[in-house]
Amino acid sequence: MAIQRMDNVGIVLADLDAAVAFFKELGLELEGQGQVEGSWVDRCVGLDGVRCDIAMMRTPDGHSRLELASYRSPEALAATPPSPPHNTIGMHRVMFAVDDIEDVVTRLRPHGAELVGEITQYEDSIRLCYVRGPEGIIVGLAQQLG
Repeated sequence: MAIQRMDNVGIVLADLDAAVAFFKELGLELEGQGQVEGSWVDRCVGLDGVRCDIAMMRTPDGHSRLELASYRSPEALAATPPSPPHNTIGMHRVMFAVDDIEDVVTRLRPHGAELVGEITQYEDSIRLCYVRGPEGIIVGLAQQLG
């Protein structure tokens, strides 16, 4: 059998509360929060002594999810955010469709969002931008036109 669906994208952060607030402002819904630990987690992720707080966020349509994680142990390793975003090997960004791109950018700024470049438009079909979100995560925003 082939895959059924993409279940979620996982992102590790130091400040889980700030990330939850950012993605709530973007329009995702908090599906649940909790802590995972124990030998089953250790074996799954290949680390020892895992204690990790997680928050599962979902899009309003319920089809897409982000699993936000903050490790209590072992201590999370810091990574330098990619700059510029398009030519660095690794995860590029998480993209969301939005109704009003300017409104979303304005609402995300108090949560630390900064435009990577600028809001651009491709022909008469789409407006796009990238913002650097919590702890350097690059979030893409796309507004369909017409």
